[in-house]
Amino acid sequence: MGRTVSSQRWLHEHFTDPYVQRAQREGWRSRAVYKLIEMQEKDRILRPGQVVVDLGAAPGGWTQYVSGLMGESGHLFALDILPMDGFAGVDFIQGDFTEQAVFDQLLARLDGRTVDVVLSDMAPNMSGQDSVDQPRSMYLAELAEDFALRVLGPQGTYLVKLFQGAGFDDYIRNLRGKFASVAMRKPDASRGRSREVYALARNPRVL
Repeated sequence: MGRTVSSQRWLHEHFTDPYVQRAQREGWRSRAVYKLIEMQEKDRILRPGQVVVDLGAAPGGWTQYVSGLMGESGHLFALDILPMDGFAGVDFIQGDFTEQAVFDQLLARLDGRTVDVVLSDMAPNMSGQDSVDQPRSMYLAELAEDFALRVLGPQGTYLVKLFQGAGFDDYIRNLRGKFASVAMRKPDASRGRSREVYALARNPRVL
């Protein structure tokens, strides 16, 4: 079966994307790394010595970048239901982060420490139907928020990818009630036609 017009358009856009080409030249696992790099340069989310959790980490673009910032005293946990080639110094847990067994495994490895930063660049497998994709993406964001509030310390930071649409305003309103500050970011590496944005929430009120 031949490719659809939309898939052909996506493939052309992907392989001619300057960020894809740059990632290939510079040895990053995905173009998504440039979104985090831009937000890090603006907001100083990550610092050496922190404990960081990267949710939905595969294929590892964000993990690859964060691992270079942690230093010897930092600790990075990468979680994903999919397998991922590892990085030196990164603690990878394969499994669904919403499952209690996976959460318990993380808690055991944390050994009583709280988490400084939770990162979530997750998105559901897109069907192309907004009535299906948007609820899925918001549900995933709700699960990530719940996870973050369970593990973050009082000075913690939560960075989550969202898609503007049904449920978005309610999510942000809820987030503002649970964190002392919430800022919205649209990195240059996010495709212009994409409804993708990031919410950067700091200092949880609810622990």
